[in-house]
Amino acid sequence: MFSTAFKALSSNISANYTLAPHPSSQAGPWDVFDATRKSTGKPASVFVFDRKKLDPSRGSSGAAALGGRGGTASLKRANDEVLDRLKQEASSLARLRHPSILELAEPVEETRSGGLMFATEPVTASLGALLLDKDTQERGDGRKSRFVVEDESSKRRDWELDELEIQKGLLQLGKGLEFLHESAGLVHANLTPEAIMINAKGDWKISGLAFCGPHSASTAATSLIPINLHEALMSDPRLPRNVQMNLDYTSPDFVMDNSLTPAADLFSLGLLILALYNSPHVSPISVGGSQSSYKRIFSAASTIPTRQNNFLIPAGSKYPLPTTLANDLLPSLITRRAAQRLNATAFQQAPYFDNLLVSTLRFLDDLPAKSSIEKTQFLRGLPQIVPQFPSHVLERKLLPALLEEMKDRELLPLVLSCVFKVVEGVSSDEAAKSSFSTVVVPRLREIFLPPSGNASTTKAGATSDRDTSKDPALIILLAHTSLICSRCTGAVFSADILPIILLALESPTHAVIDAALRSLNPVLAVLDYSTMRNKLFPATAHVFAKTSSLSIKICALESLGTLCGGPPIGSKAIGRLEMDDDDDGDDGLTGLASPTQKSPTSSAILDKHTIQEKLVPLLKGIKTKEPAVMMAALRVFRQVGGIADAEFLATDVLPTLWSMALGPLLDLQQFQSFMQLIKRLGKKIEGEQIRKLKSLGSEAGASIGLRNKPTVGNAGSGSGLNAMVGGEEVDFASLVSGRKPGLPAEDLMNDWSSTPSTIAQKATSSAPSSQLAWQSQPTLRSSMSLSSASNTRTVTPDQSLSSFAAMTPQSQFSQPLQPSTRAASGGTIPTSYVNTRPGVDVHQPTSSLGLANGTSIDWSSAASKKSHYTTSSNQNQMSPATNGFGLPPPPMSPPALQSWSKPQTQIPKLSSNQGGSGLDKYESLI
Repeated sequence: MFSTAFKALSSNISANYTLAPHPSSQAGPWDVFDATRKSTGKPASVFVFDRKKLDPSRGSSGAAALGGRGGTASLKRANDEVLDRLKQEASSLARLRHPSILELAEPVEETRSGGLMFATEPVTASLGALLLDKDTQERGDGRKSRFVVEDESSKRRDWELDELEIQKGLLQLGKGLEFLHESAGLVHANLTPEAIMINAKGDWKISGLAFCGPHSASTAATSLIPINLHEALMSDPRLPRNVQMNLDYTSPDFVMDNSLTPAADLFSLGLLILALYNSPHVSPISVGGSQSSYKRIFSAASTIPTRQNNFLIPAGSKYPLPTTLANDLLPSLITRRAAQRLNATAFQQAPYFDNLLVSTLRFLDDLPAKSSIEKTQFLRGLPQIVPQFPSHVLERKLLPALLEEMKDRELLPLVLSCVFKVVEGVSSDEAAKSSFSTVVVPRLREIFLPPSGNASTTKAGATSDRDTSKDPALIILLAHTSLICSRCTGAVFSADILPIILLALESPTHAVIDAALRSLNPVLAVLDYSTMRNKLFPATAHVFAKTSSLSIKICALESLGTLCGGPPIGSKAIGRLEMDDDDDGDDGLTGLASPTQKSPTSSAILDKHTIQEKLVPLLKGIKTKEPAVMMAALRVFRQVGGIADAEFLATDVLPTLWSMALGPLLDLQQFQSFMQLIKRLGKKIEGEQIRKLKSLGSEAGASIGLRNKPTVGNAGSGSGLNAMVGGEEVDFASLVSGRKPGLPAEDLMNDWSSTPSTIAQKATSSAPSSQLAWQSQPTLRSSMSLSSASNTRTVTPDQSLSSFAAMTPQSQFSQPLQPSTRAASGGTIPTSYVNTRPGVDVHQPTSSLGLANGTSIDWSSAASKKSHYTTSSNQNQMSPATNGFGLPPPPMSPPALQSWSKPQTQIPKLSSNQGGSGLDKYESLI
């Protein structure tokens, strides 16, 4: 039905407004549609009347009885009169401009189908529709809260008509009637719940002016013609009831006295009040449009609403009448004689409205007309009263009124304080958050941010063109950043609120910068990482680097600590950090931040790269040595220590901390704080390095240990080549010979004839004290070396070169051999000792590990071990060049043990009892 009606509409309203597909409410004969103006996007409401509602088939059966040509003409005339009255209603709204009268946005227009439509300010519903929905909910036992409306889209809209809401609405109606009666000289004549519209702010507005006209005592100039009470009171069964006067709310002045007086509206207002408390929510007078029934009711005192019969309200009603209303106000309204009733002005002064909250709302309605001094006093006291208001009154009444007053720059700080106090009292559900983002945030942006393209938006002109008169209000906004973050989404905050904070950080006023820095902690909870890193951190770092104020520099350092995940500025957690430094019970391997040090912040803290590449260099550039700045920097370094790499801490952070710790202005406690952090960082670095080295494996660790210990030790020390390798003691001779340890090896040429006991005895025998004739160093030096390094082992044999034992052949196979000359691979041989005989091969042991300071090597231990060198007994397998025994002279420099020459001949058993010394021992070989 409605889609067909919209197709027939062709008007300015339908071209300029986008209407909802279904009506949101009804107000008498009008269907109310939610609409939006296409050019501006502003909301509105469009009232539509479809002429098809006047079709006789929709009316009562009595319309058909009036058939014939005369009946059709009479019905057409009645329909035209209805259309004229509806046009008069819209025209009256255009002429009457008052806060308590429904505001007209577009004048009435006719459609091609003969219907009517006009646009007004956005409204929620009529009071009659709200009461009807309330009765429907009570009959269905689905009541959750008083006067809750549910629209067709199943979205509940809470409009709780509590006592304060009723008082506020009745007071607004009284103001509207006062304007009609005294200023316009009109009488409404049909004041019913359907004629009361409730707008988006919760204000009650008077509409339904179809029967409005000048009263009998009016002296105001008007183009309206006084209504004909006889025709208006006559009920026509051919017409819908909602286009005729409702006798249930009509005054006896009209029906019984035929007097068009302004007091009649006050009587109707009294019946409307009773409908609010009645159950169901209808007038206590119900006559069905019959004047005779109406007169019969008022002919008996028992059927007239009075104080004696509780104004016909049931005794067990869920909503009893308030005492002041029942005893004072209603008896002055619902009375038979018009002269005994209150007028609209006296109605507003009734004791029923004498309370602080109603008086506050009344003053707020008149606030634009008050003086600057009165506004200042009111705004200073309002925050104390705000908690007493219901949430819906704060959201729909106080908040819009305060936002309108933000135009006054002198009162802006006071108004803004009241705005945030109201926002605190409003519920924090999703609907309230959406309202804050769409109502409050755009207003804040409009006031504090310069328009696009203004010179003040550039950094060059930001300081010179800044309006410093807004700084007090800006400080108040920054102080409520946490509240703003809780009432808007991250996208809205980044787009509209964050630019205000960044603008405050560029302010030349230190108080504004301080407030902006202190507001950063709650901001982290709603900002994404990229926004914080690319916008918030650079602005904070710029403040720290450029400010000349000591307090701002300290505050900026604390803000940087917050950006690194530290506690907020002024938090008690900062004090706990100082105390936590005294506890050194941790192992220092898990970072610096203990659970008690961390504060709940956003996950969007600065990353490691930003901290190491941008933040720490900024801290290293601190020039001042003021203790307060040093301690603030120390708190930032605590957070850096828990994030940065160990290598970076060792090379960049620790030197800076030491430089700060040695500042000349620090006291003992402050110095100890620096030392505690330095020690903890040292523990962390040590632990990380130990873990890194352990991860390389045991073989790498063993090789590092060998290279780091090149000292000479004795035979029993367990170090050197005979040290523990893999947990077992390995004999060098067994290793190179391929023999298993423990086998008899008394004779190198016939070592299978020995017994293990002989081997053990020879292993424990002392080294000979004889020296070679060419040895130039005394034996005292080697004995001192042995005694000084008794607990260590080296990679060389246990005897020094100065005590090298003389070697003489003793077996029957010991014949003079003729070794060939071969250059030693390691060490050098003096030219005076080189064997020049042909065929003699002089073997010189080599080593890859040199000994410091020319320490001599004892070769006798190699001959006295448990197992000796083994060679093949078959001389035919020997090299042809090796036909004699060659004795290698001792090297003058430390030999390399890692490159032994492969033995070519059998080595005879060495004897310590051989006589002679020097070259005399080798006479048999010559």
